[in-house]
Amino acid sequence: MNTMHTDGTVSIRVNGEHRRVFAGLTLAQLAEELGLLAEKVAVERNLEVVPRSTLSQVMVEDGDEIEIVHFVGGGDHASAVKEDTWTVAGKTFRSRLIVGTGKYKDFAQNAAALEASGAEIVTVAVRRVNVSDPKAPMLTDFIDPKKVTYLPNTAGCFTADEAIRTLRLAREAGGWDLVKLEVLGEARTLYPDMVETLRATEILAKEGFKPMVYCVDDPIAAKRLEDVGAVAIMPLGAPIGSGLGIQNQVTIRLIVEGANVPVLVDAGVGTASDSAVAMELGCDGVLMNTAIAEAKDPVMMARAMKLAVESGRLAYLAGRMGKRRYADPSSPLAGLI
Repeated sequence: MNTMHTDGTVSIRVNGEHRRVFAGLTLAQLAEELGLLAEKVAVERNLEVVPRSTLSQVMVEDGDEIEIVHFVGGGDHASAVKEDTWTVAGKTFRSRLIVGTGKYKDFAQNAAALEASGAEIVTVAVRRVNVSDPKAPMLTDFIDPKKVTYLPNTAGCFTADEAIRTLRLAREAGGWDLVKLEVLGEARTLYPDMVETLRATEILAKEGFKPMVYCVDDPIAAKRLEDVGAVAIMPLGAPIGSGLGIQNQVTIRLIVEGANVPVLVDAGVGTASDSAVAMELGCDGVLMNTAIAEAKDPVMMARAMKLAVESGRLAYLAGRMGKRRYADPSSPLAGLI
């Protein structure tokens, strides 16, 4: 029974707030009075959900506790981004992370880290078959080259001739023509020898190889590599295996701006933030090995790298705010009390 005040109102609570409304209102009319569409809300009256189909029949009574809810925007507010892929030498990939296959405890750990990273390309060193134990486990037993793109590399080669010979054998062994070329100058720094690297790139390109080339972070050298046939430019962020992160963002950015082929940071990444920086500079991808393999938990770090590369790419596409010398308030100062 309604207890009506002398002014013809009843007292109720709506979403925790006290209200006085005219007696005789239905729940549908109450919703309308509150500026809501009855067909777009759900109503609970005294801890019981009222079917939407009966809102126009159920009367509001004095002392009612009413909760009214509706759907608001929630969850993922990110604007839709079209499928973000990248292409090298005619092959298209979704993941922008390339991982290596060295320094892991065993092939099983390597495979688990690869799975966590989401990478679709793995670099593989070309080494002699162990003829003394031909049944020893092989990488292909754990990482299927039919499901993941193998990228043979010339790790450990110090002359163009060594690198060319290695990749000719790799092509014979697996039919690979998309390869990663690195020609090192010395063992201490593992810096690339750019004279030998350029020579090897030109010869390999003429033989039908599609070399993705490890190089110094020099925009002039990068352009020369592209001119002689490199299908991707892979400047170092810091010395191989150092984990120091990108040491010269200026030159990496210049390489990105001047290149007509994909640019991927190769070497020097130490942690997830380094990957994000590379992607925020506009690189098409990041290649790493030691940063994952030597982490205390390689599988967890592989997952972190995956997310960092994706995050950095989104930040690059979104376009960062401009840098300012002084503060700029988020809230307007006009109308301040």
